[in-house]
Amino acid sequence: MTEIELPFRTLEWKADRLTLIDQRALPSKVNYIDYYNYRDIIVAIKNLTVRGAPAIGAAAGFAMVLASIEFAKETSNDYLGMLRKAADEIISARPTAVNLRWAVERIWKAVSSHNNSSVSEKHKLIEDEAIAIEQEDKELCRKIGEYGAKLIDDGDGVLTHCNAGALATAGIGTALGVIYTAAFGGKDIKIYSGETRPIDQGRRLTTWELAASGLDVTLLCDNMIGSLMRSGKVQEIVVGADRVAANGDTANKIGTFNIALIADYFDIPFYVAAPYSTFDPETPTGEDVPIEFRSPEEIIDIEDYAAIKGSIHVYNAAFDITPHELIAGYITDRGVVKASEIEQAVLTPLPD
Repeated sequence: MTEIELPFRTLEWKADRLTLIDQRALPSKVNYIDYYNYRDIIVAIKNLTVRGAPAIGAAAGFAMVLASIEFAKETSNDYLGMLRKAADEIISARPTAVNLRWAVERIWKAVSSHNNSSVSEKHKLIEDEAIAIEQEDKELCRKIGEYGAKLIDDGDGVLTHCNAGALATAGIGTALGVIYTAAFGGKDIKIYSGETRPIDQGRRLTTWELAASGLDVTLLCDNMIGSLMRSGKVQEIVVGADRVAANGDTANKIGTFNIALIADYFDIPFYVAAPYSTFDPETPTGEDVPIEFRSPEEIIDIEDYAAIKGSIHVYNAAFDITPHELIAGYITDRGVVKASEIEQAVLTPLPD
């Protein structure tokens, strides 16, 4: 299959700056922002200018490059000390998506293992590794798409949740990568996306990128998803992940657990699409995943609750945990695996 070209770029490295599409402005405006400082990328990660676990990981890698540029005039020891501090700051930007920490620690391991190298040599190592992470993510998305597309038949209806597309990665996406590969491979499929409240990633991002790419997508309110499944219009559900625990429990955007429960009731296969970097061997189960809670204003301001602001409490968990028992399979860059196969198939390093 020829490479899938989409009409936008989520991130692009240009020697001294990282360019990001501003996902806060979509779908009303397509705006690109240049970042020259790693601290500004931390802000961009926190305020959701860039989001999606793989995209955050790639952006974090280039944040390390910008930190290296800033500290390049320091002595080697001072340079490493300041770089480690920057690494910790970047990692702390968001707690749930494991790719953020994975990318930063991968770069830190590469540079800290060359203590005798000059600062300029260390910087070259960092930039090369950040570019490698971006390019690797593109290839991982391609493989996920190819493995996952085999699960979708011509004429199927596919439901997805939140945005696990090109906007969430450096490539064509994980869950949407499966959909793109199936659709551009000639299969006639119907795609369904819930709003994904309260930030509406499904409405603002998933439907925008699918429609911009010429695909058939239907938007529905989150509380209509059970009715949709009952109608028989959905044959598969494919979602992304921000972290997959060693036992297969999966952290994804809030509302994923609800969908998995309903899918189980109607016996509709529920798949998680994610690269190996999203599987976390240091997190035994979903109970061990740190869940991010976001500002109450994300809900209150959207609903214009100004008159009662301060008089109500707001529960605004950004993610929930779907237990592995509800997941039919994990669509990875190494194939489609069951929860019982994760340790051997995904967590075991591939031979060099």
